[in-house]
Amino acid sequence: MLFRQLFDSESSTYTYLLADDRSREAILIDSVFERHARDAALIRELGLRLVATIDTHCHADHVTGAWLMKMALGSKVGLSGTYGASHVDLPLAHGSTVRFGDEAVEVRATPGHTNGCLSYVTGRRDRVFTGDALLVRGAGRTDFQQGDAVRLYQSIRDQLFTLSDDCAVYPAHDYDGRTSSTIGEEREYNPRIGGAAREEDFVGYMRNLGLPHPKQLAVAVPANLRSGQPEDGRAPSSPSWGPVVTTYAGVPEIGPEWVALHRGEVRVLDVRSQAEFDGELGHLDGADLVPLDDLRARATALPTDKPLVVVCQTGKRSAMGAAILLKAGMTRVANLPGGMVRWRDLGLPS
Repeated sequence: MLFRQLFDSESSTYTYLLADDRSREAILIDSVFERHARDAALIRELGLRLVATIDTHCHADHVTGAWLMKMALGSKVGLSGTYGASHVDLPLAHGSTVRFGDEAVEVRATPGHTNGCLSYVTGRRDRVFTGDALLVRGAGRTDFQQGDAVRLYQSIRDQLFTLSDDCAVYPAHDYDGRTSSTIGEEREYNPRIGGAAREEDFVGYMRNLGLPHPKQLAVAVPANLRSGQPEDGRAPSSPSWGPVVTTYAGVPEIGPEWVALHRGEVRVLDVRSQAEFDGELGHLDGADLVPLDDLRARATALPTDKPLVVVCQTGKRSAMGAAILLKAGMTRVANLPGGMVRWRDLGLPS
């Protein structure tokens, strides 16, 4: 099974991508609205078909990207039916199964942090995605959103600590850079519920955390009850000047065929050397030559009346060129993937 752990530094949220190697069907767990372009790019580059975007609970510290994935990739939205959220295609409950190709995750109800918290256990029971129920050396707070320390103690003890010691624990959050743990580790070392901790020990600990409410609480919870759909019902706008696609590496790119058909609508910036510009691969008609080593110094002097398409030999130096221009404040910028090599291979005019 293909597995990727992704991170949002703003909310300290982990997002998980799981895919079946044979069918290439995939699911995404605990996506983040602002990381939609990154996650969609990874799914596209790995050749996956996203069948479901599922959340462990109704988050209070970030907005889910589930609705965006549904709009962009046609994936179903999964969340506990307890919340009654809109746009949910898979109202999940204890004992439900979410399948993707030959793989699946089993749904276990683990309420306590909120009343609709779910954990997802892989078919081989070698991984469990615990949301905010069980964290690495911690547990989700229980002081708002129908939180209940007694229920959380029971959830962890009965649904998570019954898994094998070597089952890997992947939480929805960590604020100290810890990426994962195991059930055995948490059963022994978790300071809130590990060792010989009894219910009254756990409850007493949780009731005295004294944490401030999440900064995004007032925004995130209502948005997540809409599965992440913005209030106006509109997805964030894409660049209007052309079909720009952002890669998993964060590089905005535009296809050479489109550039060839719309050559008069963009400015082409070639960041190769003069010798390469005049060499065997040739160059695009009307392209401006600014070698990459000079680009930072000259960026602010470049014309901005048209979008800038950056090109080099293979698309690598021009990717850095696009990054330099974006950092200089230009917004209508895209790299030409494959550069002049691909342009020539496609038989486009130069």
